[in-house]
Order: sequence, then structure tokens, then C-alpha cells
Amino acid sequence: MRTVQRTSLIATLLTLAIIATVPAFGQVDFKVGGGIGLVMPAADYGGSTIDYYTGIKYGLGTGYNLHAKARLGLVGFRLTGEAAYSSLSNDGYSEPGQGKAEVSHQILSIKVGPEIQFSLPAMPITPYLGANVALHRFSGETVFQGVSKVSSATYSMESATRLGVGFSGGVLLSLAPLTSLDISVGYNLMNLSGNEWRDLNPTQDQRIDTYLALNDEADPAYQPADDKHVVSKSRNIHSIQLGITILFGL
Repeated sequence: MRTVQRTSLIATLLTLAIIATVPAFGQVDFKVGGGIGLVMPAADYGGSTIDYYTGIKYGLGTGYNLHAKARLGLVGFRLTGEAAYSSLSNDGYSEPGQGKAEVSHQILSIKVGPEIQFSLPAMPITPYLGANVALHRFSGETVFQGVSKVSSATYSMESATRLGVGFSGGVLLSLAPLTSLDISVGYNLMNLSGNEWRDLNPTQDQRIDTYLALNDEADPAYQPADDKHVVSKSRNIHSIQLGITILFGL
């Protein structure tokens, strides 16, 4: 957690430094804007609600993304920053043909990283590739109805922060001298650091404890025949993001 806090502080200071530096340079290319996109779960973040109930995956479906983006360009150096809100959900059976589960996650993300652009003479488009380090704040809830091992109710998930990295590519389409359209695709590894198992009711031994926290690390009490402790391994939270952003030069 200390590593996550230090990284958050560094990212915040870096962003403030960028904003403060912009007016001092005559050759600065600085653009800001906002956009929307699709977020598709990957690795253990997808699957079905049956996978979620059995502790194999998170069972989330494709969701949406709202984001703000900044792009700073100096001679020989480019940096991008992004703040985003994403929402993913899914619903279905908790077990084959019985029970109902609804799961939803919301994610607040801050990303900062370098970018390489490829100039195409006499063309209105500029391809690019980028990478980033990111902080992701997860929250969510689960609704169970008629489920065999859990009481029917709506359960909130404790918020959790994870450190990750991402890779992106896309094209910038020039619309006007100071305006461009950014069409992008990215792959995000969202829990490379900070994985943990949290038991929020240590004095009780119930299956619902599995769903009250992000719990992307294996349950230390897991046993193959135990239907209260079902997460047998750490779970990788990845996503694919498709986005469209309009950027304005300053």
C-alpha cells in the first residue's frame, strides 16, 4: 500500500509539473480534451456470473468509459496523461440453471506515460504508440437472489487500489490547426501490484466474504472440498479499451 501511495504522489506531482511548465516553453505542443470508449474485460476479469460465484473469474461484461486526456509534446519528447471512469457489469445464473447474480464494478484510473508519434508527410493522420503506469481504484456491488450458499441481498464491495501498466496505439486525425481526433486502442494490466485477500468478517466463516472485497489473491483458507473458500489462485485483472477523444490545442 505504501508503494501505491508513493506512486500516486509521484504521478500527481508530475502532472502538476507538466501543467506549470507549459507556459515557459515557446515550442510546446499541449492538447487537452475528453472522450468516450468501450472497456472489455480480459484474463480473469471476464467470464460468466457462474465463474464469478465459483471464484474462478470476476464474470464482468463489456462496459463503457469516460475520460479526459492531456498530451504534451516537446522536441524529442512526448508525454500523455489520462483520468478515466469505467463501469462494467454482468448478470446471469450463479449456478447452472439456478440462482441469480448481478455483479458490477466501477473503476477510477489515472495514467501517465511516454508516447512515440510517427510523422506521415502530407497526410492528415499521425499514428502513435504509447505506454503508461497507472493507478486504478475499484469499487462495486453484487446482488444475489435465490443463491444456495449466500443470503439474498445487495452487497457492496470494499474499495481497493491497484498499480498497473498499459500499452496503447492509435491515430491522431487533424480536424483543424489546433484540433484533432484521437482514435485509440489499449491493453491494461490493472493489478500488477497490491494484490491481496481481505477477510472483512474474520470472526465468521462464510462464503459471502469472497465477494465483499476485490480479493485478487488466493484465499489462504482454500480447500478443494470447501464450499466457503473458493478462490484457489490469484486473479489477473486486465482490460482492452477502445476510445475516441477530441483534443484541443492550448
